[in-house]
Amino acid sequence: MIIFKNISKIYENNIIALDNVSFEIKAGEFVLLIGKSGAGKSTILKILRREEEPTRGKVVYKNIDILSIPRRRLSNLRKKIAIIHQDFKLLNKKSVFDNISLPLEIIGKSFKEIKREVNHIAEKLKLKHKLNQIVNTLSGGEKQRVCLARCLIFKPEVILADEPTGNLDPIATFEIIQILRDLNREEGISIVLATHNKEIVDNLKTRVLTLESGRLIRDENPGDYTLL
Repeated sequence: MIIFKNISKIYENNIIALDNVSFEIKAGEFVLLIGKSGAGKSTILKILRREEEPTRGKVVYKNIDILSIPRRRLSNLRKKIAIIHQDFKLLNKKSVFDNISLPLEIIGKSFKEIKREVNHIAEKLKLKHKLNQIVNTLSGGEKQRVCLARCLIFKPEVILADEPTGNLDPIATFEIIQILRDLNREEGISIVLATHNKEIVDNLKTRVLTLESGRLIRDENPGDYTLL
């Protein structure tokens, strides 16, 4: 489904973020990206959505070279490859409903269609009773569920999660990871989760890509691994 081939990313002053990184992700996989801060995890996720472009290498998504996609069509790619972040990136003074519905408003859906879609996703993520609540009054775990709900609006095939539990307490962390696991198992959505949380890695027992200083140093299936 995703081929990340010989990717290097070099910033100004010869700062190497990624150094000849290659891996493949199959449809329906749940993959962890681990490594210290600055190892290159976020850079990989940005390149997968064409938020950044590599210095060299090739990225293929469903047999399409994403580096050749015209900028005017990148929104279609990003609907299929959605992302959630550690810092939520929500409209804090708007309601939960407004935040989830915004992508549908932008593409011109009717209010009837928007209401139906938002209610369906909110019920799935146990947010229906929160739809009229202002986002900045929510807990961290609830905010992250709103982020996930907004992702699901366009029925993505891949969800990239960039340290999504970094600001959450242990209970909220468990809830978010369980939702991601359920989306993977029940709906077949591929998940790529960047984290440095050892408990998450230990509990998920799934494929692990380990990065160190911009290089992929290990690609392991469930079994023995070391969190750097």
